[in-house]
Amino acid sequence: MFDVIKHYEKVSPELVAKFAEFEESASIHECMGRKNAFGGKVHPVWPGSRICGVAFTAEVRPGDNVILHKAISMLKPGDVLMVAYSGDTRTGGMWGGMMSASAKMQGCAGLITDGSVRDTMLMKELDFPVFSAGINVVGTTKAFPGTINHPIVMCGVTIHPGDLVFADNDDVVIVPREMAQEIYDKTLAREEKEAKLLQRILNREGTTYDLSGFNKIVEKLDLTEEPD
Repeated sequence: MFDVIKHYEKVSPELVAKFAEFEESASIHECMGRKNAFGGKVHPVWPGSRICGVAFTAEVRPGDNVILHKAISMLKPGDVLMVAYSGDTRTGGMWGGMMSASAKMQGCAGLITDGSVRDTMLMKELDFPVFSAGINVVGTTKAFPGTINHPIVMCGVTIHPGDLVFADNDDVVIVPREMAQEIYDKTLAREEKEAKLLQRILNREGTTYDLSGFNKIVEKLDLTEEPD
């Protein structure tokens, strides 16, 4: 197999656009059986950032980043650059401002890495979403090989090129390409249900305790309770 893969199947742009309308990553995670979330191990460089797109994967040797410059040159509109860095957060120079600008000009939807980044003020100015495990200014070499568009593992989640990536202020969730339509349908139904529940709560009809039926679960726990 080649180190650099160029051809692979992707979630359709139409389905990506539908996922982008969802409110939160939690709904997608719940509808996947509570799987494929990064579990808070990476965070948006700027609070409130959101990414929804298609995974473009890179496996990079910690302390180096030359393969990422190659990856940037291959990015297509809607790609999310997913950089597996072995969880090494010592070298923020792995990804910086000039790389962010280059990726944005390629149409990249954002970067997510289990490593560190730097030049965060420029990232904000560019309005380029970045999620990372750390931030620091330590530089890298440009000398070692890596792979592009092979399956990678980040934060315990396997990511294939072409999978759907959804990231928001809470977490990062990966939806396997072949499951994307099914998970979309389930998530849409969940968010419609939660919108109705929210309206009932705001109308003072009750709380999650009774409106969601948790009171019936608690009744079965045989708790002792102080009288009113």
